[in-house]
Amino acid sequence: MLCKKLCSARVADQEGSNLFVVFISNENRQVPLWHQKASEGTEGLVIWDYHVICVQKMTGKDTQFQVWDLDTVLPFPVPLHQYITEAIRPSLPLHQKFRRLFRLIHAPIFLRYFASDRRHMRNAEGEWIAPPPPHNCAIAEGKI
Repeated sequence: MLCKKLCSARVADQEGSNLFVVFISNENRQVPLWHQKASEGTEGLVIWDYHVICVQKMTGKDTQFQVWDLDTVLPFPVPLHQYITEAIRPSLPLHQKFRRLFRLIHAPIFLRYFASDRRHMRNAEGEWIAPPPPHNCAIAEGKI
C-alpha cells in the first residue's frame, strides 16, 4: 500500500504523520477525474465509482502539499495545486450527479483501522467487474 511504502522508504514520516488519505466519491458513485491512466480519451477522463489519493504535507520554509496518485499520468508525485487544477478541474461546471465529495483521513488512523478485500469490485458471481489494481489490498495493522 502506498502510505506504508512512503513511510518505509523514508519519503514520509515513519508513522505517516505527514500523510493524508483522501477518498473521492459521491452518492451516485460517479466521480470524474482527468489525466488518468485508465482512460482511452485524449484528456484522460475516467468516471470512477470512487478514487483514493495520498496527500503529503511537506515542511520547510513554506508548507507545501503534494499528491501521490497511482492512477494518474501527471508527475508522481504532483504538487497539490496542479493536481486540483488538472485532474479535479474545479472550475469546470459539472452536472449535480458528478459533484465530488472528499473524505480526508490522517494516514496513521487509516493504516491502523482501514482494510479492503476488494469485494466491491466483484459481481454477484464473484468475477471482477474490471481488472483490479496491481497493488496489494489495504490491510489494517495487526491483521492478516
